[in-house]
Amino acid sequence: MSATPPPPLPSSSPSPCRRNPNKTLIRPSSAFWKLPELRFLKDKKQIRCELKSFETPQKWTVDCVSGSDPIHIILKPPHIPMASSAARDSTVKSSKKVCLFYCSEMKALAERIASESDAIELRSITWRTFEDGFPNLFISNAHGIRGQHVAFLASFSSPGVIFEQLSVIYALPKLFISSFTLVLPFFPTGTSERMEEEGDIATAFTLARILSNIPISMGGPTSLVIFDIHALQERFYFGDNILPCFESGIPLLKNRLQQLPDSDNISIAFPDDGAWKRFHKQLQHFPTIVCAKVREGDQRIVRLKEGDPKGRHVVIVDDLVQSGGTLIECQKVLAKHGAEKVSAYVTHGIFPNKSWERFEHDNGGCPENGLTYFWITDSCPQTVEQVKNKAPFEVLSLATSIATTLQI
Repeated sequence: MSATPPPPLPSSSPSPCRRNPNKTLIRPSSAFWKLPELRFLKDKKQIRCELKSFETPQKWTVDCVSGSDPIHIILKPPHIPMASSAARDSTVKSSKKVCLFYCSEMKALAERIASESDAIELRSITWRTFEDGFPNLFISNAHGIRGQHVAFLASFSSPGVIFEQLSVIYALPKLFISSFTLVLPFFPTGTSERMEEEGDIATAFTLARILSNIPISMGGPTSLVIFDIHALQERFYFGDNILPCFESGIPLLKNRLQQLPDSDNISIAFPDDGAWKRFHKQLQHFPTIVCAKVREGDQRIVRLKEGDPKGRHVVIVDDLVQSGGTLIECQKVLAKHGAEKVSAYVTHGIFPNKSWERFEHDNGGCPENGLTYFWITDSCPQTVEQVKNKAPFEVLSLATSIATTLQI
């Protein structure tokens, strides 16, 4: 394409290097630029030059807008292709390295969590006691966790172990760590969340206040992970210095139900209205049965409130079990109304005084005799050890869920 050169600029013309009200000051430097090669197109003047950097030369386009005073010069950088979506995704999804400490009784669960991700590294604590019985604790390689993301897997299975674990929980955030996460799968005082008469003490609120005062780490407040807390309103018991993250074991149950040979014949039963309110939205795709506790004299009896269990494999769902009396009564009512099989699920199998021994296996499909399955999670490690390989019990591990949550 032929082009005629532009007329020379008069000596009084403003310098091309001047300030535009809407642009930054363009100040060519001899250290980075070489003389431009002028090419003139038909419709507008366009200057092409080569920008020399310390590393590699880059071709920039300099457009002169004609007919304006002062002259406007627009620098256009070279086109640099963006990184592929796969590369961006891999950067975004890069795993967060976490140092996971744990109490003694949570060792098995901690090892399962670490096996779920190479980004989780187990760290040890020396748990000892002085002669007077008070804790003598030591965090190994404390300097080595500076600047790291740290988590602690706790089990408040009895009042006697809470103090020693709280001592560690309060110490870890002060070791100049990037962030701190406390994983407490079972919140033990959750059932004591209200006062029924003057003088009652809601210990759920007490424990929530203690945890709310964990020291702040360099990354901010502590994250607290709890599974299926007994009452949802207990989230408001925690203060502003802690970030409660409430998870659920119900996805583990749903995955297990899909593996059953009669997965298309499952109904979900709730032993009372409280359990229905707590879990029905997570299990709304299953036919629902609701039982109710009614008082007759000095006794509380479980009755069928709504739903039809006839011919169905009915799974009773609740957040926790203690003595198991309500679950057993519910099992008998469902069997009486024609359930083909009866199973149960609770996230937290507490079973004080070995009350798990009350639950029998159905011996091949006789719901009057017992349960086909009784699923619990490993939130209460002492129970897991007691019911291991004993029908009808089956343990669903929280390891995958916790490993995923630690990446938040």
